[in-house]
Amino acid sequence: MVVDDTDHMRKMLRSMLELDGFDVAGEAASGQEAIDALPDVDPDVVVLDYMMPGMDGVETARRIRQARPEQVIILYTAFLDPDVEAAAKDAGVDLCIAKVEGLESLEREISRLAGSLF
Repeated sequence: MVVDDTDHMRKMLRSMLELDGFDVAGEAASGQEAIDALPDVDPDVVVLDYMMPGMDGVETARRIRQARPEQVIILYTAFLDPDVEAAAKDAGVDLCIAKVEGLESLEREISRLAGSLF
């Protein structure tokens, strides 16, 4: 599942992941939308943006972790610094990836983390 408040980023991420063979179970434009959709979408991995209005990615991750303790969560953000990374880890994020690391890095980590589920 891809969660990003920026329409073009969310759709681009979904398209690129699908082109590379991933099944994107769903997408959401906000943290609350993602939380509401989780029971129906039931993704193996949730990819969250950090900077979103209303509820940021760290708070979204915290709420997802409370509802779904085993959910794999990746924070994929342009705003990664040590403080954000520490807050994300405290919230239950499995992995933080800076968007500057690129889509290849994200795909590699999704494969690695999702592979551990089977």
